Amino acid sequence: MEFADLDLNKLYSYADYFKWQFEERVELIKGKIFKMSPAPNFDHQVLAGEVYRDLANFLKNQKCRAFMAPFDVRLPKKSNEDKDIYTVLQPDVCVVCDTSKYDKRGCIGAPDIVVEILSPGNNAKELKNKFDAYEEAGVKEYWIVSPQDKTFLVNTLVEGKYVTSRPMTSGDTVTTPVLQGFSMDLKELFDTLD
Repeated sequence: MEFADLDLNKLYSYADYFKWQFEERVELIKGKIFKMSPAPNFDHQVLAGEVYRDLANFLKNQKCRAFMAPFDVRLPKKSNEDKDIYTVLQPDVCVVCDTSKYDKRGCIGAPDIVVEILSPGNNAKELKNKFDAYEEAGVKEYWIVSPQDKTFLVNTLVEGKYVTSRPMTSGDTVTTPVLQGFSMDLKELFDTLD
């Protein structure tokens, strides 16, 4: 099957997704196919790598683990059966603290933290569709990093809804109650782009 053979108006499950062998990378959000951007650009990859490294180094020898795309995050609603899962995302970086949630195919259930680095052309998907999917699934924190304007937003789940931080930038420090003691200096992060 080729990507062009898919009916983009149809709803698909993880059972369908898992069978696809075409080269295009896609994500499912509530059963709808979203084609991922072409290979991420330099700034995207640098920031994703730096955020992953900071998290992975902090988590060394701890229960929580950091994962980097491509890594399927399956967000089930009613059952964990592949045929019943209609949202499968590949966040740039995620942290999973419940070891029962990861398996050989990725993560099943909400990660504790999801990080998405914005790329030109995918902002609407990141800022609306994924925001809604992560909020609905119960992801505790959804971090959005913009290389274009060097900003960092933290969306924190409070009573089932995200509360968004003020935009943080160089000079600010990211901390999180999800990972006590973790901090990330945004000046150091964004200076990697210069």
